[in-house]
Amino acid sequence: MGRLASLGDQIERDFGRKNQLAVLFLIKLKVKENFYFMTKKLVKKYYQEYGIKEWKRLIQDPYHKLEFDTTLHFFKKYLPKKGLILDAGGGPGRYTIELAKLGYNVVLLDLTPELLRIAKRKIKKEKVQNKVKQIIQGSIDNLSMFEDNTFDAVICLGGTLSHLVNKAKREKAIDELIRVTKKNAPFFISVIGRLAVLVGELVRFPKEIEIKEVFQRIRDSGDYFGGYGFAPCHLYLPEELEKSLKKRKIKVLQMVGLEGLATYHPQETNQLVKKHPKAWKIWWETHLKTCTHPVAVGISEHFMIICKK
Repeated sequence: MGRLASLGDQIERDFGRKNQLAVLFLIKLKVKENFYFMTKKLVKKYYQEYGIKEWKRLIQDPYHKLEFDTTLHFFKKYLPKKGLILDAGGGPGRYTIELAKLGYNVVLLDLTPELLRIAKRKIKKEKVQNKVKQIIQGSIDNLSMFEDNTFDAVICLGGTLSHLVNKAKREKAIDELIRVTKKNAPFFISVIGRLAVLVGELVRFPKEIEIKEVFQRIRDSGDYFGGYGFAPCHLYLPEELEKSLKKRKIKVLQMVGLEGLATYHPQETNQLVKKHPKAWKIWWETHLKTCTHPVAVGISEHFMIICKK
């Protein structure tokens, strides 16, 4: 506080009272910009180091495959039969490759060079280079390399949007994702769920509940600025994301809890698959019947909104 007060006195001497508030506002704005620039660097650093683990994450066990398989289920329901798809924030290319195998042309964009290096290797290994039209390093809040109405579908999955901590940047990213989607085409956005993270603190990291800048900040604002084992992110409530899309006059087709009722039951889920395969088949059917229920959406680690431009 003392330094800011001294700075205010100096500004008043140099610029006069009239301009003092304007200059202080510009300084605060610059500090805020630098802060959010640093969170973006932390996200990039996290995934640079996470590397191949992000490629493996979606298939490492049956519990994590729920996110992947549920997403693919709804792709088959809502994607056009053919066309050009943007995988925005697609990391190491797990979905890009899957879509290419299904016959789609795909453009992959991601912030992190290491993940894109992995993607190039995996795309070559799977022999789908002819279907992956571009691999681009970039951020979802600036898709200026693409013209309006370029893509037959757009996907932005795995929490990519959540990793923009700055609300204005998230809103800009949503505008960009919509802008590059063709009229009447679908787009899919999945984010990290706030309620699931709060439950996760109770189940896995109870000591963090006492840390105000972690638990209480997430509870009250959804914002997490890093420093406790994960990259900075904004954790969404379903109604928050839905409102953001609907105010743009976008038609919301469906919301899906990707882990659904199994959220934070990895051990039980994995054991069910291993020891009781018939029961697992029934559970998968149950998951698909319940994952669009508002409660299942709200409690999921990741939830997806499917929209039509």
